[in-house]
Amino acid sequence: MRQKEKRKRQKTMNKTVTVIGGGFAGVEAAKQLTKRGIKVRLYEMKPVKFSPAHKSENLCELVCSNSFKAARLDSAAGLLKAEMELLGSVCVEQAKKHSVPAGGALAVNRDDFSLAVTKEIENDPLIEIIREEVTEIPREGVVIVAAGPLASDALSEDISSLCGKALSFFDAAAPIVTAESIDMSKAFVQDRYGKGSDDYINCPMNKEEYENFYRELINAEVVTLHDFEKKKGIYEGCMPIEIMASRGENTIRFGPMKPVGLVNPATGHRPWAVLQLRKENKEGTMYNLVGFQTNLKFPEQKRVFSMIPALHSADFVRYGVMHRNSFLNSPKVLTSAFNMQENPNIFFAGQMTGVEGYMESAASGIIAGINAARLLEGKDAVLFPETTMLGALSRYIADESIKDFQPMGAAIGLLPPIEEKIRDKRLRYAAVADRAMDDMKNYISGML
Repeated sequence: MRQKEKRKRQKTMNKTVTVIGGGFAGVEAAKQLTKRGIKVRLYEMKPVKFSPAHKSENLCELVCSNSFKAARLDSAAGLLKAEMELLGSVCVEQAKKHSVPAGGALAVNRDDFSLAVTKEIENDPLIEIIREEVTEIPREGVVIVAAGPLASDALSEDISSLCGKALSFFDAAAPIVTAESIDMSKAFVQDRYGKGSDDYINCPMNKEEYENFYRELINAEVVTLHDFEKKKGIYEGCMPIEIMASRGENTIRFGPMKPVGLVNPATGHRPWAVLQLRKENKEGTMYNLVGFQTNLKFPEQKRVFSMIPALHSADFVRYGVMHRNSFLNSPKVLTSAFNMQENPNIFFAGQMTGVEGYMESAASGIIAGINAARLLEGKDAVLFPETTMLGALSRYIADESIKDFQPMGAAIGLLPPIEEKIRDKRLRYAAVADRAMDDMKNYISGML
């Protein structure tokens, strides 16, 4: 048996995988491949060409915050990093080595971190770094596209062509809350005029509640866009709820919050205004705030949207965003292994797949790298357990039940609830994390 595995490994070592992009996803994919004895040709267009947001020649450049979010295990971000560490994540390893004080978060000295990752990739004898722009994805051989949300125009055009035009160029995402955090004593399930199958949870407001909400909404702080985002005409396809509201007190009451065709069973009357919530996943553990695309700062979203009575204790799985961000309609294009449904030899990784965040991008690179190697080895793709964060993200990007696919970061709401009823949120999350780590360890031992 050992001789058979040795021969198979020697055969695999003669293969080379092309990885396009030297960001978080690209370097993780490359390292997973070389750990399995597979050579990598890693393309990075810097310093020949820089995107509008990049400045450094190093790989894994941090263009925004230097924080990788919470470090504690009983958080979505902490659990994700712990799972990645089990799989030998280069980004988690170097982040810990070059961390800076940040309370409960894992933050890094951005220059030291990027330089350390770059050196690790440069020193890997199985990785050849090619500093040039890729304008077309090779159709032959195994390829991992990890070009990031700011891929060059030429490459974006080729990706769009390859994926049947299923490529968006900006996020226009409404917030998502967990089902269990919605106060159903202040909400009701009903479709307009009784049509449909009660697909919506309705969050009613009376006149006073709406006026207070409206006043805070139009005065809330918004995110400042980068110049390159403004030039892309980010609001051509939709409008932020706060901008719509600024056009008049009743604009959103006759728009996304119109109460027409709805009757509140608690009062027997039509509400003054209504926010509708729609299932975000087939399990019904998450709900989308319909029509609430927004550019408000995250703390402001929490403050203002929690003024809606049914959402007074809402747990936000994802906040709304509106910014430049190329990403695929992944459920129509990719499998949960992160390769294409129509072209299995071509994998995608990073934010372009619909995962949101530094470590989420790195995690997708790990999955793509492992599965690209397994494809070359003639093995079935891995799909981590649904109880793990890696497994949940893999399923999310391939969930065809999602009607309006938008990027998602690690969130406890993505995981199935535990059977035991635990009221304390911190203890409940800890139990979810413990289950995830046990399941991940068991899966990895079986996988190897």
